[in-house]
Amino acid sequence: MKELPGLQEEEGHHAETEEADEMALKKMQLIESISKKLSVLHEAQQDLQEDINANATLGCEVGGSLKNLCKPNEYDKFRTFIGDLEKVVNLLLSLSGRLARVESALSSEDPEPSIDEKMNLMEKKKQLSDQLEDAKELRAHVARREQMVLETVSRYLNEEQLQDYHHYVKMTSALIVEQRELEDKIRLGEEQLRCLRESV
Repeated sequence: MKELPGLQEEEGHHAETEEADEMALKKMQLIESISKKLSVLHEAQQDLQEDINANATLGCEVGGSLKNLCKPNEYDKFRTFIGDLEKVVNLLLSLSGRLARVESALSSEDPEPSIDEKMNLMEKKKQLSDQLEDAKELRAHVARREQMVLETVSRYLNEEQLQDYHHYVKMTSALIVEQRELEDKIRLGEEQLRCLRESV
């Protein structure tokens, strides 16, 4: 009868080992799954880069046509508008991302932020919300200028060139958004992978 406690200990130890093995296996499967996802995302990033290059080439063609057809000051307005469009889209994405991270930190319970941290985060949230509102006003301002530039270029471009112009302007902001989303997904995946590998 004296052997029983020893037996129970051994069984307990065996169960723990099995649990640890199962946990390690799950982590390895997760690492494999995230690695596969990341390689798909990296491929998508390469395809997207090709789209960005193609759109830039189209932009050069559209710009070249306008430079030859428009008055110099009208062409400058087009160039300035495209530059501002890129800047304001990037600004909106950057501020939205930072705001989302602050809100996520505020609602986090693991670890829960201290009172001081909460006050800092609330202050940061207010600041970013204000900046985001300003950025949205800027975007509305750029949209109004887009209309004015369109009215100008419509006088010079034929139907096909005008379609190219519309496509170029639309894709300029769409591709920036897509690029940022992909970068965020890749960064998140790499972060998860790093944490998992450190815990194995």
